[in-house]
Amino acid sequence: MGLYWDYIKLVNMSEDALYEIGQDNSLLILDDDEPFRRRLARAMEKRGFKPTPLDSVAAGRAFCTATPPAYAVIDLRLTDGNGLDVVEVLRTRRPEAKIIVLTGYGAIATAVAAVKIGATDYLAKPADANDVTNALLATPGAKPPPPENPMSADRVRWEHIQRVFELCDRNVSETARRLNMHRRTLQRILAKRSPR
Repeated sequence: MGLYWDYIKLVNMSEDALYEIGQDNSLLILDDDEPFRRRLARAMEKRGFKPTPLDSVAAGRAFCTATPPAYAVIDLRLTDGNGLDVVEVLRTRRPEAKIIVLTGYGAIATAVAAVKIGATDYLAKPADANDVTNALLATPGAKPPPPENPMSADRVRWEHIQRVFELCDRNVSETARRLNMHRRTLQRILAKRSPR
C-alpha cells in the first residue's frame, strides 16, 4: 500500500482518481524513437511498472500474441506500419488491457479510430511519464486532469505543418498548396526549429 501513496504524490491526483497498478504490472512501450522509449521505460519502471520497450509493429504484435501485457503505450506511426495493428492484437488477446495510443500527429479522426479499435486513451506527444501514468491508472469514466505543460499554439501549428509536409512526401510545393500558404513562407517555417 505504501507504493500506492508514492504514485499519488508522483502524479498529484486524488486517491479516488487512480487505480492501483495491480499484481500484473507488465507494460509494453512501443515507439520507434529510441531516446524517448528509453526515457519513458526508466520513468515507468520507477513508478512500479515492468516495461518492455519495443520499436516495431512486428515486434509488438509478436509480444502481444505471446505474452499480452496488462498495460500498453503504443505509438501510432512506426517505421514498419501503424500502431493500431498492435492495439487490435492486444485487445483480442487481453480485452481488459489498458492501452494508450501516443503520437506526435494528433488528429480527431485518428483519436476516434484508436478508441473504436480499443484504446483506453489517446495522448499527443510530447507527453511525459506523469501524463502516461495518469492515463493508465485513471478510473474508467473519470476525466483526466489537464496537462501540466500543454503544447503552445505555435507548437500545435508547427506539428500540423510537419504532419502535412510528411503526408505530402516532403514536397514543399504540394504542402504549400494544401495549406493554402505561399511556398517561401512554408520554406522559412520548415527551416526553423520547432517552437516549445
